[in-house]
This record gives sequence, C-alpha cells and structure tokens, in this order.
Amino acid sequence: MTTTMADPTAPVLFKAACPHCRGRFELASDAFRLAIGASRRTTFYSFTCPECGRAARRPAGERIVELLTGGGVRTLRLHTG
Repeated sequence: MTTTMADPTAPVLFKAACPHCRGRFELASDAFRLAIGASRRTTFYSFTCPECGRAARRPAGERIVELLTGGGVRTLRLHTG
C-alpha cells in the first residue's frame, strides 16, 4: 500500500491490491475502513475491490496504520475486555 499526495487539496489516494482477483488500483481514503485492535492479529484495513466486487481484508502494521490515519481513513478502535 502506498499513497498518492501530489495536490494537498485533492483527496488522498491509496494504491491497493485485491487478494482475490489480484487486481491493482487506486482508491480514495473514503473507500477504506481501518480497525485497530489490541494486537497485530486484530488490526486490519478493509475495502471492496472495484474490479471483482468482493470485500477484502488485509493486515495493517504500524506503517500502514500511520498512512491510513494520516490520509483520513475512518478508524474503528476495537476494545477487549
């Protein structure tokens, strides 16, 4: 995942790949959802593939979390206990 930020007034675009159809594309920040859990296993981002229409869920490490939150992706913090 990488970001495209040439114009600061334009929406942030993220390059992504579908794990199902292997399509590669760019999506705006509003196409993603980020869930931050208590562990690496429960921290992920999701989107709907524009090519095959399937929901995709990918793990999100610290750098991905930083990029997505900095780009305005809606974030859900998962609580345990």
